[in-house]
Amino acid sequence: MIMIPKRFDTMFDLNSYLASKQKQINLYLDNLLKKYSDSALGSRIHDAMKYTLAGNGKRMRPILCIAAAEAVKGGNTQDVILAACAIEMIHTYSLIHDDLPAMDNDNIRRGKPTCHIAFDEATAILTGDALLTFAFQTLSLNKAETGKTVDSDRLLKVINRIAFAAGNGGMVEGQMMDVSSENRNLTINELEKMHSLKTGALISASVYSGAVLGGGTDGQIEALEIFAKNIGLAFQVKDDILNIEGEPEIMGKAAGTDIIRNKNTYPLVVGLKESKKIAQNLVNSALKTLDCFDSGADPLRHIAGYIIERKK
Repeated sequence: MIMIPKRFDTMFDLNSYLASKQKQINLYLDNLLKKYSDSALGSRIHDAMKYTLAGNGKRMRPILCIAAAEAVKGGNTQDVILAACAIEMIHTYSLIHDDLPAMDNDNIRRGKPTCHIAFDEATAILTGDALLTFAFQTLSLNKAETGKTVDSDRLLKVINRIAFAAGNGGMVEGQMMDVSSENRNLTINELEKMHSLKTGALISASVYSGAVLGGGTDGQIEALEIFAKNIGLAFQVKDDILNIEGEPEIMGKAAGTDIIRNKNTYPLVVGLKESKKIAQNLVNSALKTLDCFDSGADPLRHIAGYIIERKK
């Protein structure tokens, strides 16, 4: 059972909130691609970037970035929209490369053919490269795009954190662990580390970026860091569960692939029932760290619950 404190268990409409933020993020992503890729308009790489970014993604990482900014009071979407979009670009690049034949060799992503299927393998590799670099171009736009000047020290902290989370200190290292551990059994501690790097690092960076750019205090940022660490791991545990129980037509990707590829997952290591218990405990631990926040953190509270209740 998800333990949202009664004083915060309001009439908050999570579905409307997610839909509204998804719409804002999608609009910004489209405008950024049009405005800053003029020389590539109509080119194959531009078409592939647009194809993958326009997918039916949950936009959970950029939404967490925005929600964290709102939670620290004084922060809003405009303060963090460029960081949020940059994070989504990085996430999308990681999915493109993750789907490649040398990695997971998936044919469907976000309900449509993966990039290397819709285009070709070389285009997919280059599209991932392009989105990764475009993310940091986007982060550097600052006032040029939003009309608001972001404190340079805060922005530098965010750029550093996102880069670390996306690279060999986070997501890339987690992916490497995932690939190299196929056909051998990991311990629960090794599995937790892999998931925390592969998925949790960028989720943590998303929350951190929102809190920092939103003007959060050191105490608020620290609390949100703990929140993010817990929901980041819970997110991947739930993904492991969905790979067994999920419906492909709802998820927009194939199910049962982890078993076929001998992947290390929580259900494999501790069982399905225990995996669900772990995910719930992680979310409840995350919620406790938000006790010091008022109703401005309600989106984060309800997103935490959504993470383990979702069907895709």
